[in-house]
Amino acid sequence: MHGAVLYAPGDVRFEERTDPKIHNPTDAVIRTVATCVCGSDLWDYRGINPVEQPTPFGHEYVGIVEEVGDEVKTIQPGQFVIGSFFASDNTCPNCQNGYQTNCLHREFVGAEGCQAERIRIPLADGTLVSTPTQPAEEHIPSLLACSDVMGTGWYAALAAEVQPGDTVAVVGDGAVGLCAVIAAKELGAGRIIAMSRHESRQKLAREFGATDIVVERGEEGVARIKEMTGGIGADRVLECVGNEQSMQQALNSTRPGGNVGFVGVPHGIALDGTQLFYSHVGLRGGPAPVRQYLPDLIDRVMSGRINPGKVFDLELPLSQVAEGYKAMDERRAIKALLKP
Repeated sequence: MHGAVLYAPGDVRFEERTDPKIHNPTDAVIRTVATCVCGSDLWDYRGINPVEQPTPFGHEYVGIVEEVGDEVKTIQPGQFVIGSFFASDNTCPNCQNGYQTNCLHREFVGAEGCQAERIRIPLADGTLVSTPTQPAEEHIPSLLACSDVMGTGWYAALAAEVQPGDTVAVVGDGAVGLCAVIAAKELGAGRIIAMSRHESRQKLAREFGATDIVVERGEEGVARIKEMTGGIGADRVLECVGNEQSMQQALNSTRPGGNVGFVGVPHGIALDGTQLFYSHVGLRGGPAPVRQYLPDLIDRVMSGRINPGKVFDLELPLSQVAEGYKAMDERRAIKALLKP
């Protein structure tokens, strides 16, 4: 088979790779129907995370089950499935508490690279969720979004404890931030402020449910949020970037007693404990337990209630994966969908 391999910053190649096989009796092998490039992949592509050797890449996927191990009970060949970027048994105490990305037996599905024609999925019963029927072609992008960015945006809203009628600010206008707008609307937020400087992303944010747009960043962005909320701050702020400026912007835009849900993978963030102490702002985040939300999100997609697949504004053959990375790096695309 063929798949993407990251050799060095800016150097993604589509090349022949070893076909995945069942290693453990709890594994499944799926044929990829669609995969994509994630904003978090750009940390490595840009050299911010070190790339020490050629590495298969990608962690988002939907596909058709081709083979299962002897101990797999609920997933069968021929099913269309979506899974999380972390494999989980879905039975350990952490999974039962709703944090499958902290499963006691978790494995990173992307370790073998999901930007490929076929993928091995560990802990298949606890990781994969099948659709009730073969999905229509138009649903595939949104189902793919559920494997990460929609589930991550959903977690940002739940971690911030968005309640009906809340004023919610979303920091970050990438795919996760835009999906967080969907989540805030679905959870009943009364006002949703999307922080974005890009016209195409502003337009999509409004389509997803944003009521206001703030173009300012940093201290100016905080001042604008305060001005819009009577000097108090937003009830909930969803941080969907992962750098120092975005985190400070999120914390300082939140009212006393409000919450920040942070899902951007942190890079260079140092929090001032004294500032946090006196702010009375709650803070929760981490890698989204996407597996917990998949059944609900799949139902919302299949019923037409949400359409997060609109974040894919570039579709390419998998063989052109390098162009997908380049387009996202240059901000010519929000998110690139890849089809084998």
